[in-house]
Amino acid sequence: MTKPYLKSSLVATFLLAFILNPFNFFAQEEQHSKPDVSSVHGSFQIDAQYYNADSLIGAPKVPEKLLSNAFGNINFIKGKFSAGVRYEAYNNVKQGFLPQYKGQGIVNRYVRYQDKLLDVTVGNFYEMFGNGLTLRTYYEPGLLYDNSLDGARIISNPYKGITLKGVIGKQRYFFTVGPGIVRGVDGEININELFDSILGSMKTKIIIGGSFVSKFQAGQDPNLVLPENVGCYAGRLNIIRDGFNFGGEYAYKINDPSADNKFNYKYGDALYLTSSYAGDGYSILFQGKRIDNMSYRSDRGEALQNLLINYLPATTKQHSYTLFALNPYATQLKGEVGFMTEAQYKIKKGTPLGGKYGVEITVNYSQASGLRQYPVGDSATTRTFYTTKWDFKEFSGKEHHVDSVLRDGKYNSYSVSYNDNYRYYQDFFIEINKKFTKQIKTTFMYSHQFYNRNIIQSGSANAGFKKLNADLFLLDVTYKYKHGSAIRFENQWLLTPAKDIVTTSNGVGKGNWTTLLVEWSVNSNFFVAVFDQWNYGNPQTGSESLTPTKDLRIHYYLVTGGYNSGPHRISMSYGKQSAGIFCVGGVCRNVPASNGISLSITSSF
Repeated sequence: MTKPYLKSSLVATFLLAFILNPFNFFAQEEQHSKPDVSSVHGSFQIDAQYYNADSLIGAPKVPEKLLSNAFGNINFIKGKFSAGVRYEAYNNVKQGFLPQYKGQGIVNRYVRYQDKLLDVTVGNFYEMFGNGLTLRTYYEPGLLYDNSLDGARIISNPYKGITLKGVIGKQRYFFTVGPGIVRGVDGEININELFDSILGSMKTKIIIGGSFVSKFQAGQDPNLVLPENVGCYAGRLNIIRDGFNFGGEYAYKINDPSADNKFNYKYGDALYLTSSYAGDGYSILFQGKRIDNMSYRSDRGEALQNLLINYLPATTKQHSYTLFALNPYATQLKGEVGFMTEAQYKIKKGTPLGGKYGVEITVNYSQASGLRQYPVGDSATTRTFYTTKWDFKEFSGKEHHVDSVLRDGKYNSYSVSYNDNYRYYQDFFIEINKKFTKQIKTTFMYSHQFYNRNIIQSGSANAGFKKLNADLFLLDVTYKYKHGSAIRFENQWLLTPAKDIVTTSNGVGKGNWTTLLVEWSVNSNFFVAVFDQWNYGNPQTGSESLTPTKDLRIHYYLVTGGYNSGPHRISMSYGKQSAGIFCVGGVCRNVPASNGISLSITSSF
C-alpha cells in the first residue's frame, strides 16, 4: 500500500510534470505575450559501494554486497513562481546510515510564490530562526540528515527593515513524517533601515530579533502528565561597526519531559555569544555557549538526530584532515558549556619572516565541559530529577575538591584534587600556511586534543573508558608544476601516551597513527591518489583487557581516481576504511570499518 506521505508526493510530481511540459499553459502563454524567462535546473548524486567482509578491521559481511545512496533534484523557476522535487533511493542504504532509510520515493516537493510583500511556500521547506536555538531545519546529504518541515511558510517584509516569518508543519521522518506539529513565528528589525532618515548614515548597525516556536504532541504515557504543547522562545541582538561584529541570543524552553532527559520536568535554556574583529592583516574570533536541557524534538520518544526541531551550534573546530578529525566532538543535548577563540595573522610580504609571499598563521583553542547536576527529589513519587546552577567554574571542566582535617578545633585544608569527568573535549591547534615559490606552497599544523570517550560516545561518566590525550602533526606540500597540474604530499601523525592506549571498536584509543597521501592532478580533469592510514601503535589486542590476539597494526590502503568536467565529477576508490565518527557542524554519525570498491557520481545542470 502506498504511504500517505508518498501519495501527496506523487500528486506534487504530476503537478510539476505538468508545469514543465512544453505544451502546458506557460508555453501557450508565450505565444500571446512576453512572459518572464523560465528555467529548469537541478542536480543528482549517487554513492555506491561494493563490500568485502574483513574480520581483521571489523568490516561486517553485507548480504547485498552492493549498497547505494542516490538522490536527484529538479527545480523550475518562472518569474515569481518556483517549484521542485527531490527523489531519493537507498537500495539498500550504505553502511553507517540508519537502516530506516531503506527504500525510495519523493521525499521533498514544494511550490513557492514570491513578490515584494509576500513569500509563500507550501510543501517541504527549510528555515532557520536566528542561530537556530528555537528552530533550524536543513539537509546534509553527507550525514543523511533531513528534518525539513512539510507544511506552509510565509515570509513578509511589510516595511523597510522589518522581516516577519511564520511556519507550520510536520517534520520529515525517513519516508514519512513525525507525529508532532511544529508552529513558529520569527521577527527581525534592522534598526538602521527602519529609521533610515535618522540613522541611515550611522556607522554602527543594530539588528534585533525574536522568535517563538511551539510543538504539539499528544501525551500518551499512563504514568506521567506530559505537556502536550511545549513552547520555546528566544531573543537576539547583532551589532556591527566597521570590522567589529557581535551577536548574542538567549533561548528558554518550558518543561519538556523526553527520552533525552529521562522525562525530567526541568526547563531548558541556552545562551550563545559570538564576537569577531577583522583588521589589516589579522582577525580575532570568540564564540561561547551554555546549553542546559535544550533537546527539542517533535517526538519526545526519539533519539539520535531524529526529529530535532532546533540546532545547538558547535563551538569546537571541525577539522577536515583525517587524523585531526578522528576524534570529533558532538554537541551534547543534555547540556554543556563551551567556548572557542581563534586568532589569524598574516605576516606581510617583503618582511624577514614573510618573505616574498607572506605567511598566514592561525591559532585556535576550544573546549566543551559538562554542567553540574544537583539531584532534586519528587515529593509525590520516588523519582529523582535534577537542577543546575550558573557557575563560571564550569568553563574549567574540573570539579574542585578540598579535603580537610580537624586540627586544634579548626578545619584546615589538607589536600586539593580535581575531578575532570565534567571535561568533555579540548583542542588547541596552530596552523601555518606558507608559499615559498609560485609552484610550492605548504601547510603545517600541530594540535593537542583531549577526548572524554565516556561522555561523547557512551553518555555516562562511569562507562569505564580511559580519557584520550593526543598530539597531532601535519605537513601538506603542493607542487604545481604547470597550469592545472600538481602533486600534493600529505603526512599526518597522531601520538597517544601509553596510559591512554586501549583498543575499541571505533578506532579511538588505539595508540599511535600515521597517514601518508600522494595526490596527482594530471590536469584540470583527471586526478589519482594513493592513501595509507597505519595504526602502527596499536597494542595488538582485541579488548580492554589487553589480551594478546592477532596483529592489529593495520595498514588501511586506499587508491582513488577521478574525472572532473565543469559541474560533473566521477570518482572511484578501492581499499580499506577505518571505523570512526564523521561530523558536520557538531552533528555526527558513526562510520563502520569497510573494505571494498566505492563509486561516486555528482552532477548539476
